[in-house]
Amino acid sequence: LYLTRNRWSYLFLISSYVYGRLPSSFSSDLESGLSSSHFDLSTNIETGDSRQGLDQRGKVEVQSIMKSREVGFDEARRIYTERTFAINNIGADGRPRDPKFVSFS
Repeated sequence: LYLTRNRWSYLFLISSYVYGRLPSSFSSDLESGLSSSHFDLSTNIETGDSRQGLDQRGKVEVQSIMKSREVGFDEARRIYTERTFAINNIGADGRPRDPKFVSFS
């Protein structure tokens, strides 16, 4: 199979998935459209923030949401955050869904 893979491997390629290297700094995140007026990365760039940029897994998920649902960055970020909340048993309003949770105001 390995020797003949050039003859049959094209049958297994998924055309909707194309690998692309994601940005690894705030400036490249900004150039990729992963910023908005509500989530502004320009301050990080201006102050010379030396961190690597946004979370790689989060970037992949947000870009996937933006592409599949055809929404902007802010909406995709909201959807991603709500999904993450649901996985961690947190309500959309940010409060834990744990029945033993006690809050003092």
